[in-house]
Amino acid sequence: MFARVLAVLAFAFFAVATMRFALADTPASDPAAKPVEAFHAALLDVMKRGRELGIQGRYRALQPTVEATFNLPLMTQFVVGPTWSSMSDADHNALIEAFRRMTIANYASNFDSFNGQKFTMDASVLQKGNDKFVQTALVPNGDKPVLLIYRMRDTGNGWKIIDVLLEGFASELATRRSDFSTTIASGGAQALVKKMNELSDNLLSGSKKGMP
Repeated sequence: MFARVLAVLAFAFFAVATMRFALADTPASDPAAKPVEAFHAALLDVMKRGRELGIQGRYRALQPTVEATFNLPLMTQFVVGPTWSSMSDADHNALIEAFRRMTIANYASNFDSFNGQKFTMDASVLQKGNDKFVQTALVPNGDKPVLLIYRMRDTGNGWKIIDVLLEGFASELATRRSDFSTTIASGGAQALVKKMNELSDNLLSGSKKGMP
């Protein structure tokens, strides 16, 4: 079952990557776009207050929005891969918590200052099966836009982000899964929890040492 899900994900990633973008400042009316808009607003806020807040302050400011807009349990399951089904509930909870912390720390570290950047969004939200794809870009001041596609899934309690395609095609989850596969194979859940917490500690101390 998990292998079939990953195959569907991979097909969708390549399908979306071939589509043309028409990014604009017009907000999308599709409900799947609303969490992305909220997330981008939170990122811009911490960027504008980046130096004032510091890394710990940016972490605290982003935490509620990340937890509200990302489906962190499902994302963790995708990152872990097939061995997830053989792990205990305690392992699942520890992995989700470590992944949650790492995700927030990563955004708090990378979105640390403001220099006229803005986010744009294509008003047309794409749909593949049950998932939707919100096409956006981070536009640096005077530099080339960075394409970001958010894969959204309806949780029954609203749409949430389940993956981010960097530059429009590189799945963040697929990258994480590849980066962590050796750790999982050699040490299982406990080793991966330790690895993710070490990455978070490095980020929150102002270092990006060991980041994929």
